Amino acid sequence: MAIIVGGVVIEGTNSLEFCVSCHSMEQTVYQEYKKSLHYKNEYGVRVECPDCHVPQVYPDKLIAKVIAAKDVLHEILGTIDTKEKFETHRLRMAERVWAKMEATESRECRNCHSFDAMDLEEMGRRAQRKHPQAMQDGKHCIQCHKGVVHELPEDYED
Repeated sequence: MAIIVGGVVIEGTNSLEFCVSCHSMEQTVYQEYKKSLHYKNEYGVRVECPDCHVPQVYPDKLIAKVIAAKDVLHEILGTIDTKEKFETHRLRMAERVWAKMEATESRECRNCHSFDAMDLEEMGRRAQRKHPQAMQDGKHCIQCHKGVVHELPEDYED
């Protein structure tokens, strides 16, 4: 019974609607996301919060949910419940997400993106120059693409 309830909770919290139900998320990262190509694009494909932030495989999915519960707790405790408070903690939260993406070599990005499927001729000149070098160097998405969907923290230094 506990396994069934746990599965329902895990999947029930795996939606855009759940993610932006917190006031701080709705005011900040959700507004940024709605301006991104991951939200609206010429192909009509929408990527939602869990696609980037929640692994598809167990036990990694369960671990991500336990860690995310901390963010919900901080919303309830009032640590990040306003835009101003959220911005105070944005760099720390972003660095935590980036570290996770680094550790998995941008696994969630690679569920949709791959060097093999890229048509370099369709990209801008800078991307045409950078992607072959990134492939050769064994780089992965987050090493170059921070701030693609969400704004970079004010105090972020590259």
